[in-house]
Amino acid sequence: MSSTMDPPIYYSRSEYIETDTGNKVSRRATIAGPQNIVLGGKTIISSGAIIRGDLRRTGPGHTVVIQLGRYCLIGEGCIMRPPYKTFRGAFNYYPMKIGDHVHIGAGSVIEAATIGNHVEIGKNCIIGKFTIIKDCAKIADNTVIPPNTVIPTFSRFAGSPGHFIEDLPESTQEMVEAQTKQYYTRFQPLDRQ
Repeated sequence: MSSTMDPPIYYSRSEYIETDTGNKVSRRATIAGPQNIVLGGKTIISSGAIIRGDLRRTGPGHTVVIQLGRYCLIGEGCIMRPPYKTFRGAFNYYPMKIGDHVHIGAGSVIEAATIGNHVEIGKNCIIGKFTIIKDCAKIADNTVIPPNTVIPTFSRFAGSPGHFIEDLPESTQEMVEAQTKQYYTRFQPLDRQ
């Protein structure tokens, strides 16, 4: 658990674009189909992350492909793409919805249908297609979650394939919220203007 005295995490102002809702998006991230991606505010998308908003259902009109809540962190080199399946002979992508206060570690590949609020996903994880991660869950580093898995609230999963390890305390929500807000506060430009 980090203390309030943690030093700032510095980034180069020229590398990040900051939106009017406080999202900080690295110019080294690949945001495909940005018109189909909704960021809730105060979300950080790190260098090398790939978000595939261009993978959308066929047909006319505007579609939200990937929706992220507030105070999310997409780590370096993460890949986020909507889940897909062939149903009655038709191939289609399905939307991905991610709640508030979700941290995704570096190098993870996410194809979940839904990730709840106050969720921590470690580094180098693979979250299989149509996985549903409920609120206040934690996925350990290097975990492989098979497609269609439902991860219950207040549970920690680890391993390959990922399996239940332990229940998390009721305080998980407050702890994760404090950590995500603190990370955002610590994420400061090195070259202040």
